[in-house]
Amino acid sequence: MREVLTFKGTVYPWHCDHMGHMNVMWYTGRFDEATWAFLGLFGLKRDFFEHNNIGMAALEQTVNYLRELHAGDQIEVYSHLVEVRPKVMRFAHRMVHVDSGETCAKIINTAACLDTGLRKAREFPAEVHQKLEVALSEGAEV
Repeated sequence: MREVLTFKGTVYPWHCDHMGHMNVMWYTGRFDEATWAFLGLFGLKRDFFEHNNIGMAALEQTVNYLRELHAGDQIEVYSHLVEVRPKVMRFAHRMVHVDSGETCAKIINTAACLDTGLRKAREFPAEVHQKLEVALSEGAEV
């Protein structure tokens, strides 16, 4: 799938640490917000989770910090699928400094579909898996 915009926001002064740039916890928070917007594109939303007794579980995250961000910077996060398996998906986010167009950080996430009753991985529901496969087949930009 081509990259899609999943988050847009501003770096506030309280996001910055004693060195004057956005602290890593805020990169993680922004990527998390982008994740939920991204999952929602495939129908993976709160109501769907509740009615189907499923959820999502993070398995692994790898972050690359490429450019500092400062208070007042405008950012966007773009996301795309990397891999889809019956129980697991990998997806990537790219955080962009709006004014310069520079990539500030990248993250690759691996997540599993979770049976919330059994607390273990399960296959994605067929309709979700189909949406994921179709999106993946459209070709990812890395």
